[in-house]
Amino acid sequence: MSHIVIIGAGECGARAAFALREKNFDGQITLVGAEDHLPYERPPLSKEALLHGHAPKLVADAARYADAGIELLIGISVESIDPAGKTVQLSNGGGLIYDRLLLTTGARPRPFPGLSGQNERIRTLRTHGDAAVLRTVLQPGKHLAIIGGGFIGLELAATARKLGARVTLLEGLPRILTRGVPEEIAAVVAARHRAEGVEIICGAKIRSLEESRDEAKIQLEDGRTIAADMIVVGIGAMPNVELARDSGLAIDNGIAVDAYLRTSAADIFAAGDCCSFPLPHYGGRRVRLEAWRNAQDQGALAAANLLGAEEATSAVPWFWSDQYDLTLQIAGLADGAAETVRRDMVDGAFILFHLDASGRLIAASGIGTGNVVARDIRLAEMMIAAGVRPDPAALAAPGTKLKSLLAA
Repeated sequence: MSHIVIIGAGECGARAAFALREKNFDGQITLVGAEDHLPYERPPLSKEALLHGHAPKLVADAARYADAGIELLIGISVESIDPAGKTVQLSNGGGLIYDRLLLTTGARPRPFPGLSGQNERIRTLRTHGDAAVLRTVLQPGKHLAIIGGGFIGLELAATARKLGARVTLLEGLPRILTRGVPEEIAAVVAARHRAEGVEIICGAKIRSLEESRDEAKIQLEDGRTIAADMIVVGIGAMPNVELARDSGLAIDNGIAVDAYLRTSAADIFAAGDCCSFPLPHYGGRRVRLEAWRNAQDQGALAAANLLGAEEATSAVPWFWSDQYDLTLQIAGLADGAAETVRRDMVDGAFILFHLDASGRLIAASGIGTGNVVARDIRLAEMMIAAGVRPDPAALAAPGTKLKSLLAA
């Protein structure tokens, strides 16, 4: 009987396991994960899980894995992979023999330079355990300091304010959300946070972090000291490539895979946050995406290709973030745009359409309350995939239906 082993029991790995069954694979499936929890979704960790103290939002309960015939090994890490012998060595002393292997090892928080290990009052946010510890200080009278003005830091700041904690957010660059978010949208987000009482310090140069029994401190190079009950470091993520690298697989800003998610070794695939892959809509540019939808999409694609489908990746990158009553959505990659067209919508919402030098739509960035931008961002995503070169004046006009531009 054929055996597919999946290393990494997060969103991507779990989705791939179920997709294999949906595609009528009747062989053995083993899903291995180092955390003690069943596979769960990570986006709620900075939002609902903190706000309400919920248990992890599971991809599926234990009964579904059993019903699908998926062997789930949790609380067990993988020590090594032998591609030649097609074996996996486990931390509990056991081993697995595979016919095909999928790596969905994800990513981990980037540590603050010079800081060793996880400290009691200087934390990162990646797991449900991290969220549980952090929630103990998200209450009135407590002060949370956040290092990093990206999505995680800002979502955490919004949640902390809803729970009544005082928040100071520090960003080393001149503005928040520098990675992939236009300045106009970042300004709206920053203004909303400041209106909610978040202190945002951009251009912050940190000299050191330290903690004591009662507090943690950030020493800035300008002489200021910021004392807080807890510091959360949110300065990006690093792909978990050690297993792949030690097994001799090619690494390029993640585990390097081709358009079919195949690694440099026969019968080994990789998907999700841990891998970099070529994007067809951007000239084969290699990217690594840390996004919930990408984890889902690549889990399903990897399952198909593990079974010999030879389906190339074709998805357009898509990101979203909820902060207070604002929803930010981005489709595509805007860097390289030669022209940006603004489309104003109701209640202050707007979308920025990004066109390359040939007039082709390569990205769209929108922000507004609730889901007001969702439909048009979805249509823009379809336009990007179709290679549409829309009339900029039509894009800017609120009365133009984007569906008509897609059809044209």
